[in-house]
Amino acid sequence: MKPETFLPDDYRPAEDEPFMNERQLEYFRRKLLAWKNDILAESRDTIEALQEATRNIPDVTDRASEETDRAIELRTRDRQRKLVAKIDSALRRIDEGEYGYCEVTGEPISLKRLDARPIATMSLEAQERHERREKVHRDD
Repeated sequence: MKPETFLPDDYRPAEDEPFMNERQLEYFRRKLLAWKNDILAESRDTIEALQEATRNIPDVTDRASEETDRAIELRTRDRQRKLVAKIDSALRRIDEGEYGYCEVTGEPISLKRLDARPIATMSLEAQERHERREKVHRDD
């Protein structure tokens, strides 16, 4: 196990430092772990709320409204479950030394993009090309 990298609370990755150095990797690792922990805490809260909310509502309209709310909440949790898998994948890429590099071109992904979307696997240009191709094939 490697020693923990010191990271000041106000640290932000900068373009003038070596790309994906230890401090940048630690910054993104902490950001991803915090995001994952937030999602898991929200999921636990949702499960508890759904268990407590299970009750027999006599009014049909109220019951339908509650079922709709529950379905929306479950869809949201399902999307977040998929997001946790992407976060885990990003953490794995950090451990393997592949984080921050486009999976299509191998070029570095911009720090601004990674800061905004730390699970990004493609550079902005590669992502835009991918989305254009996807749109063209979808229209067929």
